[in-house]
Formats: sequence, structure tokens, C-alpha cells
Amino acid sequence: MILQGGPVIFNTMHLPEPWKLSTYESTGGYSALKKILAEKTPAENIIAEVKTSALRGRGGAGFPTGLKWSFMPRQFPGDKYIVCNSDEGEPGTFKDRDIMRYNPHALIEGMIIAGYTLGAKAGYNYIHGEIFDIYEGMEHAVEEARAAGYLGDNILGSGFSFNLYNHHGYGAYICGEETALLESIEGKKGQPRFKPPFPASFGLYGKPTTINNTETLASIPYIMREGGQKFLELGKPNNGGTKLFSVSGHVEKPGNFEIPLGTPFSELLKMAGGIKGGRKLKAVIPGGSSAPVLPAEIMMDCTMDFDSIAKAGSMLGSGAVIVMDETVCMVRALERLSYFYFEESCGQCTPCREGTGWMYRVVHRIEHGQGRPEDLELLDRVAANIAGRTICALGDAAAMPVQGMLKHYRHEFEHHIEHKKCLVQSGAV
Repeated sequence: MILQGGPVIFNTMHLPEPWKLSTYESTGGYSALKKILAEKTPAENIIAEVKTSALRGRGGAGFPTGLKWSFMPRQFPGDKYIVCNSDEGEPGTFKDRDIMRYNPHALIEGMIIAGYTLGAKAGYNYIHGEIFDIYEGMEHAVEEARAAGYLGDNILGSGFSFNLYNHHGYGAYICGEETALLESIEGKKGQPRFKPPFPASFGLYGKPTTINNTETLASIPYIMREGGQKFLELGKPNNGGTKLFSVSGHVEKPGNFEIPLGTPFSELLKMAGGIKGGRKLKAVIPGGSSAPVLPAEIMMDCTMDFDSIAKAGSMLGSGAVIVMDETVCMVRALERLSYFYFEESCGQCTPCREGTGWMYRVVHRIEHGQGRPEDLELLDRVAANIAGRTICALGDAAAMPVQGMLKHYRHEFEHHIEHKKCLVQSGAV
């Protein structure tokens, strides 16, 4: 979507070969970095501008970026690192790969500005293992930036040095968790670390590290070029700027849409062409597969921002909007989701390692006509015993779909158990 006043992320999409350095520069790319280096802008001023923008983390948690940057001990005498989390493994999410495919220099410039601000001389971009073509494209973009003098020693004669490395992962969902990602970069098994200490004080190679999502860092050049206030005004209070939404499922035109935060869900649905085949909307998972499902009547009253979706009982998350029409069996949908988290658990924490298997097996037997009346209480109890009791949030990610489905569609599970067949497929709805 082309926004009035210019899009934030896809500001080169209307031009031929948008991934090229020359295309990015023609739209003002790297001008923010040049100005910062020429004027030797104080780090405090940059952080203040990011705070003014109300930019919140675009990877899932929605934590204020400016506040996160302020945690970095900038006066630490040794090495410090910037890490970009491009391990886009959340089912339904496919926005970050498009940023790297079509506008890689926005990400690179954002990482360089972050490095300058936080006193880091090196950055790592951790790319999901199943999109190797994107990794190759980012390698080419980094070489372009290095050849132009934007990366390396003494950038543009400023005295500031920064090097950027793309790191190819291996497709493990758990490596989207920031400390498991750090372990993977270090060549270890991708398992989450105990916290504290937090990465800001003990991160990559034991040094202070700030980790941000791809879309978050790609928003930084616009903020520094146009000002934090202008970015804020693109969205709404506490939800600054635009956001990329990956819309999939039963829509006519699935894809990525960049819209202002606070846009009504109904407008986003129209952009995606509406419900496929003219059928009725049944439910939406608004923030990736780990977010609790919301029925159509609740979702249609929501605006697409962190606060509105949270108030409705779910999460904006990564912005992966999974649309389900009236033909979807919620028991079958949950069976598929539960299997994913069962398979992707790293096995480090007992509640997650054992509980994800329990939930999948119980939902599986309900779906296949072998459910028992006590299974619903069992699912409730197992989900509650996982949530909040694991080192990382994968346990919560596995429990929330179960809790959301049982909250809003318990009657479908009860019908499966009582009649040994699907309520939706039998035409009983």
C-alpha cells in the first residue's frame, strides 16, 4: 500500500529493481545516516526521536523500541552488538522476507544507525533457514553497501566503523526466541537462555547486545529522516507508524499490506479482497499462529493496533492475520496448530516438552472420534500448567491457541466428543 506522504518500509516498491542500492538512494535512502554522521548527532537525541515515534517491536512482543535501546550500556568499554531477528518462523508470517527481498537497504541503514546510536561496531542479521534466496539477496545488498562506503571502517570519513554479517539459520522455530538465536549464532544448540541476565547486559558472546526485528530496524531510517512525530502521526498514540500485515487464509488476495496502525480490520479485509468465494467470515487469528483466535463478531469491531487487539483478548503479535471462513472446523485447525508446537518445542523445559505432546494427542483423538467428555477439562488444565512456566514463551505460544479455541468454540469440541463427527462438516451449524 502506498501511503499519503510516502510508505515507511516499501518506499521503493513502485520503482523498477527496488532492491538495488541506486533505487534506494534515489528515494532518500542513506540520507538519514549521512546526516547523523556529518552532524555527529548525539545518541541521546536519536533515542529520544525513536521514543517520540512510539515505534513498538514488530516481531511479536510490541515492546517500545526507544526504551529497549536505552537499556544498552553504551559506555561499556568492550564490544557491543546489534542483532536483527529475521528468523521469521511464526506460521502465517511472511513480511520480513519481503522487506529483505525488495528493500534490503532500509534494513541495512537501520542497523547502521542502531550501531552508531548504541556504540556497536558489528551487527548480525539472523535469517530464517528456509529462505536461502533471501539470504543470498541480503549478501549482495551488504556488498553493495560496503562498496559504497556505508559499511566497514571509517564510514564516509566519519570515524565511525560498523560491519554487518548475515547469518544463515537452519529453520528451527525456537531460534526466533532471541536468546536461542544468540546461541545459534555462537554455534551452539538453539535453546533459550535463562534470564536474567538479559541480552542488553550479557548477549552475543557475553557482550551487551540489542536485538530487534527486521521491520523494526527497517523503520528507523524513515523516523530519522522525517522525524519521530511524523512517524507517530501515521499511526495512533502508543502505536506509532505503519505496520506490515501478512494476510493469509480464506481471502481473495493474500499478501502483505502496509497500513497505519489503528486501521479498522474491516478495511484490511477489503484490501485482501474480502472472504474467498463470498463465504462468511468465521474467525481470525490476528497475530500469528500463537495468538488466541477471535470470532468474526469481535474481530470486525477491532482496529489493527497492539492495544485494540489486546483489549479484544488476543495479540497483534507479528501481524500475521490468518482468516478463516465458515467452513473451518476449529477442532481440526487446533489439531494442526498443536502438532506444530509439539514438533518445534526444543525440549529443554518439562512443561513444554511434555505438555505440547499431551495437548496434541488429546486434540488428535477428539478430531478422530475418540474424544472423552473429560478431555476438555484436561486440555484446560494442561494449557494452564504450561503457560508462564517455561524459560521462553514457546510454552505460552502453544497454550494460547488451545485456550482461545476452547473459550470461543467449546461447543464444536463438545459436538466432536458427543457425536464422533464434525459439527461444521455435518452441516449442524
